[in-house]
Amino acid sequence: MNVTQNFSLKSLNTFGIDVKAHEFAIFTSPEELIELLSRSKKEKVMILGGGSNVLFTKDFPGIVLKNEITGIDTVKEDEHHVYVKAGAGENWHKFVMYCIERNLAGVENLSLIPGNVGASPMQNIGAYGVEIRDVFHDLEALHLKTKKIVTFSNTDCEFGYRESVFKNKYKDEYVILNVTYRLNKHPEYHTSYGAVADELERINKGISIQTISQAVINIRSSKLPDPSKIGNAGSFFKNPTLSADKFERLKRAHPGVPAYPQEDGKIKIAAGWLIEQCGWKGYRKGDAGCHERQALVLVNYSNAAGKEIYDLSEEIKKSVHKKFEVSLEREVNIV
Repeated sequence: MNVTQNFSLKSLNTFGIDVKAHEFAIFTSPEELIELLSRSKKEKVMILGGGSNVLFTKDFPGIVLKNEITGIDTVKEDEHHVYVKAGAGENWHKFVMYCIERNLAGVENLSLIPGNVGASPMQNIGAYGVEIRDVFHDLEALHLKTKKIVTFSNTDCEFGYRESVFKNKYKDEYVILNVTYRLNKHPEYHTSYGAVADELERINKGISIQTISQAVINIRSSKLPDPSKIGNAGSFFKNPTLSADKFERLKRAHPGVPAYPQEDGKIKIAAGWLIEQCGWKGYRKGDAGCHERQALVLVNYSNAAGKEIYDLSEEIKKSVHKKFEVSLEREVNIV
């Protein structure tokens, strides 16, 4: 457990922002984490996973601890489900591929989402009609102050749209150590959302968890920039959810707005469409910009400062509110 001083985080965040942590260390077990926390009682602590949902706007004055707890194991199964536990430091897409190779269904629509397993319940990640809460069983997390390991059930996590207790009520209080997913032996296919059905038809190999995964990978690869080539954190903003009345008023003024009715009667609208209508798609100022194929993705073309990307996001929010009277909320965590 080497603690490094004045450590560059450029290679550990997908935006590629060149900031430094006052101190940095890696942990691969709960015991190592507890020891590191005991050493740094007076310092501000940040837990870093895959770095795919964070925008650094300045150097971090405390210690950054990178979660590299790995391992994937089947813990139990029944007639319909297999329960698979994964370490929080496992790469998410690697975990999805592990499930697909074993014909375990439920996460195929979540293929190629960047980041690690530990972020999946924190963000309640979702794509193409599926969210983590649909397959989540439980997780273990270490409470930073008491150093006790606590188990959280699906209900305990209070999942919402890109939300959980770890992003609001218990923000910065717990470190997720591992997650157990309830995967299906008998798949229920989700192919109606977005362009999945069209891509499956183009692939023309039938419907299976393997072909759905490939369709999602194809779609994401065609629409979203590869972070290893252009710095980004995927979708920068959440899709806003409006009341039915507010949506009707918006639709009367802007008939083309893409909309997705929700179970609670509210209407989710496409943030990318709102941003594109305000003229931001393909915008670039210095090395900060809005991607040419997907307006929802802010990018670092080379050497942008995190503050430049943050300031661009503020300009986008203001213009969308001015044109549509809709408030955008950032999905990416700002540090």
